[in-house]
Amino acid sequence: MDKKDKLKEVVDQAIASQHVPHVKLKKMGPTSVDIDKLTKPSKETHQEYWGKGLTYLAIVLIIVLVVSIIGFVGYHGLATFVSDHVNVIHFLTSTDWDPGEGKNHVGAAVMIVTSFLVTLLAALVATPLAIAIALYMTEYSSKKGANFLQSVTELLVGIPSVVYGFLGLTIIVPVIRKLFGGTGFGILAATLALFVMVLPTITSLTVDSLKAVPSHFRKASMALGSTHWQTIYHVVLRVATPRILTAVIFGMARAFGEALAVQMVIGNAVLMPYNLVSPSATLTSQLTSQMGNTVMGTLPNNALWSLALLLLIMSLVFNFLVKLIGKKGQK
Repeated sequence: MDKKDKLKEVVDQAIASQHVPHVKLKKMGPTSVDIDKLTKPSKETHQEYWGKGLTYLAIVLIIVLVVSIIGFVGYHGLATFVSDHVNVIHFLTSTDWDPGEGKNHVGAAVMIVTSFLVTLLAALVATPLAIAIALYMTEYSSKKGANFLQSVTELLVGIPSVVYGFLGLTIIVPVIRKLFGGTGFGILAATLALFVMVLPTITSLTVDSLKAVPSHFRKASMALGSTHWQTIYHVVLRVATPRILTAVIFGMARAFGEALAVQMVIGNAVLMPYNLVSPSATLTSQLTSQMGNTVMGTLPNNALWSLALLLLIMSLVFNFLVKLIGKKGQK
């Protein structure tokens, strides 16, 4: 007896043993049951299969895309050390950047140091202000005021980076030139431009972090006699600290990878910065300004791909830090 026969037998027994008439089964006899229809997949089942198939296909495409990007950048970035025999330690520590002159002039220390300086300074300036804005939106402001600030924050996120770069070039650089002398280009101008760019990102994520703190924590603190500010400082901020750190890291990741705005205000001079108003260059500014001036497969081109590989590695590091802090926050 196959599965369909067994199923038919079970259904027939169930119908025959039914003592209470049922709306759907009162006119149904054992011989009127369509077993094929019962065992045939329904329309909803086919839709579920299609949904799962599309989901799995999207996941596979994303994995293939990520692996392809990492493999492509890694292949060209490592060519500097494999094909052109540039020493890795020399590449990371030397300040001599002129790949056209040979492998002994491929040093990325200037761009590495400047990239980290600009990123850290922008995060240090933006984080206190972002936390203050987020606290006002979640703890003090009315609902209408919070919605208005949220709209302003979202508007700042949507502004293209070239607009920030142009504003920095026409406003920040002349002001710095007038106040401190020199050309006005440098780390300070790039920091101020990036500060405005990463502020909305850190603010939005910090607002979400503060809203995620359970309300009974606040009520318990108030019940123990704490003031509103004591509750915010000792309870809300401490509970939300892992999420706030995640927000800061996301902001730093955006600042580290920003290219166009930084290129317009930093000066693009491959010189180790000796102060905040001396022209310098970051990894991204050097890539965007020089990639079109090199020939594929040559040492200057491979050296730029090595800078891109450094940026990719730093992006992976930032993602790892986010995951690590998230796990600690859950504990």
